[in-house]
Amino acid sequence: MTETATETTGAPKPRAAETAARRRRLLDAAAALATEGGYDAVQMRDVAARAGVALGTLYRQFSSKDQLLLACLAAQAATLQEQLAKHPPAGTPSSRLADVLRQASGAIARDRRLSEAMVTALSSPDPAAAPAKQEIYDLLVAIIAEAAGDGAGRDLDAVARVVGYVWFSALEFWVAGLIDGDEMASELAEAARLLLD
Repeated sequence: MTETATETTGAPKPRAAETAARRRRLLDAAAALATEGGYDAVQMRDVAARAGVALGTLYRQFSSKDQLLLACLAAQAATLQEQLAKHPPAGTPSSRLADVLRQASGAIARDRRLSEAMVTALSSPDPAAAPAKQEIYDLLVAIIAEAAGDGAGRDLDAVARVVGYVWFSALEFWVAGLIDGDEMASELAEAARLLLD
């Protein structure tokens, strides 16, 4: 068992740290439920119970399960961005971007039910989910810009937008069982080559 700040220093944990820890528990609970049963298994009451928080607390942070699942996706994208900063890919702009997209596709394909749930949330027309979708888009642009580097003078926002469209389409095909994870990665690598070579 880990010690809390209160146990080691006698001082209460800072409110921001408590909020961050609660948010992490909520995301972990939602991801676990999605892994077990897909999109339909993520019920707000069950997420709150599994995370050990009141249902009202959950709704104060996330107004819907789509918003919650999109926060899970944003957290995964942020983790990928951190990993890439530590271990950047090498090669040409297109090969670097293809490598990053292959890594991301592999991570997505490892947990099919969770990924299907997050893709379903990404398709949500819920207006409350728009800020989370924007956060994911911003992370995607940053990851693509970092991977592509100079990008051979290309408009990286346009490249990110087009790659995002191709990626979302490939994810939809993968979720529907029309392509496998390797095919998804290949399609994305081809998109990177066509856009940056």
